[in-house]
Amino acid sequence: MNKMTENRMDVSSAMVKCLEKEGIKVVFGYPGAAICPFYDALYSADIRHILVRHEQNAGHAANGYARMTGKPAVCIATSGPGATNLITAIATAYMDSIPMVVITGQVRSELIGRDVFQEADITGASEPFVKHSYLVKDANEIPEIFKRAFYIAGTGRPGPVLIDVPIDIQQTEIDFHYPDSVDIRSYKPSSKGHPLQIKRVIEAIIAAERPVICAGGGVFASDARDLIKQLSETADIPIVTTMMGIGAVPSEYPLNFGMVGMHGSSAANIAINRSDLMIIIGARVGDRAVATPGVLEKRTRIIHIDIDPAEIGKNLDVAIPLVGDANIILSQMLKKIPKMDHGSWINTLNEKRRKIDTSITEEGYINPHAFIRMLSDSLDEDAVCVADVGQNQIWAATSYNVRKGRFLTSGGMGTMGYSVPCAIGAKTASPNTEVVAICGDGSFQMQMMELATACQHDIPIKIIVMSNNRLGMVREVQTRQYGDRLCNIFLDGSPDFIKLADSYGIKARRVDSIDNAQEAIDELISSKEPYLLECIVDPTHPTL
Repeated sequence: MNKMTENRMDVSSAMVKCLEKEGIKVVFGYPGAAICPFYDALYSADIRHILVRHEQNAGHAANGYARMTGKPAVCIATSGPGATNLITAIATAYMDSIPMVVITGQVRSELIGRDVFQEADITGASEPFVKHSYLVKDANEIPEIFKRAFYIAGTGRPGPVLIDVPIDIQQTEIDFHYPDSVDIRSYKPSSKGHPLQIKRVIEAIIAAERPVICAGGGVFASDARDLIKQLSETADIPIVTTMMGIGAVPSEYPLNFGMVGMHGSSAANIAINRSDLMIIIGARVGDRAVATPGVLEKRTRIIHIDIDPAEIGKNLDVAIPLVGDANIILSQMLKKIPKMDHGSWINTLNEKRRKIDTSITEEGYINPHAFIRMLSDSLDEDAVCVADVGQNQIWAATSYNVRKGRFLTSGGMGTMGYSVPCAIGAKTASPNTEVVAICGDGSFQMQMMELATACQHDIPIKIIVMSNNRLGMVREVQTRQYGDRLCNIFLDGSPDFIKLADSYGIKARRVDSIDNAQEAIDELISSKEPYLLECIVDPTHPTL
């Protein structure tokens, strides 16, 4: 490091020092000229850098890392196309409330706005998808900006924060002093629920005959899994989840009626539609979860608990809004909620449970539901399943049995190509946990270059590729809505995934019968290195 005194250093070294002060041990990135001063400072730091093969995947890997640690994770790219390649990952994190600090290099300050080589207005381009962004103009502000970025990313409703640093700023010397805390006048997130609103919520629960809890991804962000289960048990209230809320309680918890929405379970959707009180906790109430909010709000009293006041009432009229951290609010509620009995209501819902038929067998093909259930039952109870987007996502969401582990996926943005880099991030954050990525043959080809990342950095993720040589969900849409005129959904020309894996030195196997699926799963799980298992699925097999 270039220092004149103990606290005198160039900004690139100060940026690394900021990360160290925030306890960052791992970063994900892809270097380029405009960020090279920072990389040069990172060279001698005690921070592990994971080199991805595409900048977007640095963001997805940081996403997975953050979801496992519950703290902001860091991804890095250079200016221009390096920065713009991160936008999809930034948007993915923003929609799902994942805390990230995104660091990008920028052209020299005096050249900004002149369309010079590899210049892009990344702060402007990413503005709709960040909690906040900084284009650094004063080198001396770097410590304060980094402190603020981590604070904003990890508090309130979590999300990505971008720091764009021109190369000349990185090379400027400053006196480094890292703040102990920050005080942002315009940013004061609430955490503790208002006592009068909590009283109203408890009164509403006591008065309800058919209450239901709808758990979203905010349950994980606030570390409230145990508390939501306690509320359900104490007040005898059934639970349904959004896709982001899968795993908020174990899949086989008796009062868990599954995922709601267009791809959800019948029991979960009936629970929502017939309830007289719906308690939404940490969920956006998106269109995939509640297709007709106008109908629901007329017949059901709605309680919405969320740390982001902007989400409450945005998609659904709310009778009782309650702003704050779910962990704190549920702790407050549990001190006053009485023991209750909704046995008749729960019996009604139990009668509506429908098990997916996993006995269907088609010669030369795997039943995806049967396979995924077999996989989850074979994994450790704390295993992490990372589902991509497409039919594979719904097969996993409806059939994977979450016990003490996690189910990670791209919910709000529905980003294909998410699972493998996310799994790399999750495995890096929790190396002793089994991490399995489930993707389709379409989505896998958006991320298969990250096999090199797993190999280079010895990250033993396991990858399941559900192959049907189709963009399966689009095929279903074209079949149902466009007279079965199938166009541009066939994946002819795809590589042999077994040979592809072998070219990376990764063990791989193909399975096309449920009869030998268990043997293949056992081989996958026992491998201490990255492993790819391709499952051949009937091209006409439905999503549900």
